[in-house]
Amino acid sequence: MSHNKESGKKEKEKKEIKNSKINEKDRGLETGTEKQNSEQIETEEKSVEDRLAEAQTEIKELKDRLLRQMAEFDNYRKRTVKEKAEIIKNGSADVITDILPIIDDMERAITSSGESEDFYALKDGIEIIYNKMMHTLEQKGLQKISPKNEPFDTDYHEAIALIPSTDENLIKGHVIDCAIDGYKFNDKVLRHAKVTVAQ
Repeated sequence: MSHNKESGKKEKEKKEIKNSKINEKDRGLETGTEKQNSEQIETEEKSVEDRLAEAQTEIKELKDRLLRQMAEFDNYRKRTVKEKAEIIKNGSADVITDILPIIDDMERAITSSGESEDFYALKDGIEIIYNKMMHTLEQKGLQKISPKNEPFDTDYHEAIALIPSTDENLIKGHVIDCAIDGYKFNDKVLRHAKVTVAQ
């Protein structure tokens, strides 16, 4: 019986040793898992910090680029406004340059009109200067609106008088006479032709 007690005691001790080894193993596993978890958390924290640093760097670069583009656009806008003002200011310079020879011709005609008494020569000279001037202006885009015997068009004509069409030659709604010619520049009306219309 004492032998049974001793063997029971030994078995109990073996079990306790076995259990303590298992517990130690479990505790070791737990510490390993905890270690792994804490390392993983640290890695995730570093990864988040790295991503945050990258995002902040990217934001800084984008801000710099935006500021540069805004400055470039502002410079472009100022340059465009300046160029537009220059064009407006000096836009008619080439037209005036082309008219200068005509002004010279007119001055010569005025000078010679005082010396000459030939009215017809003076008239011919004025016609030549007029034709030269009209030719120069037409090259620049000026067009004359002289609508006699054409249908009345409110886009280009302004009626200053209406005459009843009793004559067979007068067509109702057509221009009978043009008191003052109109002008358009590159298809934009500068002045409507002042006309008399058959009613």
